[in-house]
Amino acid sequence: MGKAQNNNSNNYSAKNINVLKGLEAVRKRPAMYIGDVSSRGLHHLINEVVDNSIDEALGGYNDRVIVTLKKDGSVSVEDRGRGIPVDMHPVEKRSALEVVMTVLHAGGKFDKDSYKVSGGLHGVGVSVVNALSEKLVAEVRRDNVIYFQEYHRGIPVEKVKQIGTYKGDQTGTTITFKPDTEIFKTTKFNFETVAERLRELAYLNKEVTMILKDENDGQEETYRFKGGLIDFVKYLDEQRTAMHKPVYIEGEKENTPVEISFEYSDSYSENVHSYVNNINTIEGGTHLVGFRTALTRTLNNYAYKNGLIKENNKITLTGDDFREGLTAVISVKVMEPQFEGQTKTKLGNSEVKSIVETIVGEKLSEYLEENPSVGKKIIEKCMRAAEAREASRKARDLVRRKNALDSMHLPGKLADCSINDPEHCEIYIVEGDSAGGSAKQGRDRRFQAILPIKGKILNVEKAKLNRILESQEIQAMIAALGAGIGEEFNPEKSRYGKIILMTDADVDGSHIRTLLLTFFYRHMKELITSGRVYIAQPPLYKIKKGKEEHYAFDDEERDKVLKQFKKDMKVKAGVVDDEDEVDEEGQPKGVTISRYKGLGEMNPEQLWSTTMNPETRTVLQVNVESAAAADKIFETLMGDAVEPRRAFIEKHAKYANLDI
Repeated sequence: MGKAQNNNSNNYSAKNINVLKGLEAVRKRPAMYIGDVSSRGLHHLINEVVDNSIDEALGGYNDRVIVTLKKDGSVSVEDRGRGIPVDMHPVEKRSALEVVMTVLHAGGKFDKDSYKVSGGLHGVGVSVVNALSEKLVAEVRRDNVIYFQEYHRGIPVEKVKQIGTYKGDQTGTTITFKPDTEIFKTTKFNFETVAERLRELAYLNKEVTMILKDENDGQEETYRFKGGLIDFVKYLDEQRTAMHKPVYIEGEKENTPVEISFEYSDSYSENVHSYVNNINTIEGGTHLVGFRTALTRTLNNYAYKNGLIKENNKITLTGDDFREGLTAVISVKVMEPQFEGQTKTKLGNSEVKSIVETIVGEKLSEYLEENPSVGKKIIEKCMRAAEAREASRKARDLVRRKNALDSMHLPGKLADCSINDPEHCEIYIVEGDSAGGSAKQGRDRRFQAILPIKGKILNVEKAKLNRILESQEIQAMIAALGAGIGEEFNPEKSRYGKIILMTDADVDGSHIRTLLLTFFYRHMKELITSGRVYIAQPPLYKIKKGKEEHYAFDDEERDKVLKQFKKDMKVKAGVVDDEDEVDEEGQPKGVTISRYKGLGEMNPEQLWSTTMNPETRTVLQVNVESAAAADKIFETLMGDAVEPRRAFIEKHAKYANLDI
């Protein structure tokens, strides 16, 4: 592919860089700008820099982004855009490059003459990346000159200078930064995490080639999808059987481009992923509402018009029926998006609903008229879904008559808490009666509820709702949580603010945890997206020497404890030979290491102090950074296709913790 259009680069200059607010104390409160200082926040730094390059692509000025993970722990992001302006800023009286790199909310995306639309969820810009980096180097190629400036923790080392020239039209920007070890808990980038976002961006921007390189092990991936959203849908449904080729809809109204692709498969779940200016709107919004409304109305009208639904049909199709087995990607470009919701990823622009609704209604009607065989297949699929929904309704009614779903009749094995305020209550879903018994005795009865479950629950990835409702363990969870399921599910009715999954630290425990997460993701997804689902982290080891006890949650932590014991022994005994300190296996003498095979091996006091005490425990919050990636993983692990699952296990086997 040749160079993207670049004829406006002379009009993109310092006067287009608008300063909204001076740089605040980003280093003192980094979580305010990047979410947190864990691995998630670390990877967000790359996203911020890449978003700038994608903004250039949205404007038609860039066709390539190269991300390189370097051996020294730094990252470089190179593009072929116009290059950040370097001339004197009219207000700041310094180079526009320095303004962009050191002033929060400074950039061309705030100037509508520079960018019609721009991405980036937080929009904090490269200045925050600069502030949170030990070192950052900016290299700009403009007007056949290469400009350079270096920064240390956000402060310029020197003024912008010229370091060379180049030939041809290869303008662009290269940002190289090394995250600050004083800020982040970890500064090690994960290739797969970076790759997932670049792959997603390549699907959403079919004119851009995304390249990821890792100098540490030589890995390199190139993402370019000429089919765009069509290829994205095929990728998402790779392990499902599609009923037809993906439908593609494209249109623009009121300066809002809309692009959608969808298909129906043999799946029982709805897998719809929506984006605004390349931002993954995991909570949906007006664009998603517009799509669903138009899809239901258009398919319903088509079915009746063509006699595919008889007038005397006893079952009325609903929106849920038209969405069973649907995989879709919705991408809209909005000039001034307004985000709402728990994670600020829900589009709130009311006008976008009618725009999407109109475009989908018109284009889908045309498609169905031109492809009647596909229309017939879709309606038949929806009719089967309606019949299953009716069976599910009868199953729910039957269960209700047995009082399992009635919140006034909670499951007998639930040990509930005394506080009624959901925001101050938490429920532990515990594997096994033995662990459940210890948890019930060790818990704080005021705010901690315990629900033991037996064995492995039903794999909901392969079952319709009416069969799911026949499972006693699932019935118990639905009743305990009190938020309903299916059409009646309402996350606001959840009786607990935290749902904590507590399973053994072995293969069976991991399988049970995956089954539980699949259930929550497919049927109570809002509990995950609102940050209410957690995974308990019970210790793997107890290390004891005399009366002194320590718990270790992994092998690395165990080795640290043993190393400290060795060090303490040296201090107490003076300088002695290592042979006097360790046994035949090289461990400190007098130290016993117990490996917990299951939660049931811990007594109530141990379970409380290590895994349940809010002041000392470690719990992992389950969140969906990329709903598309999560959907793909659940389908891979829990779906029918064997080969993708085998490939996934082989690739990630080194991360598994197996008892052999």
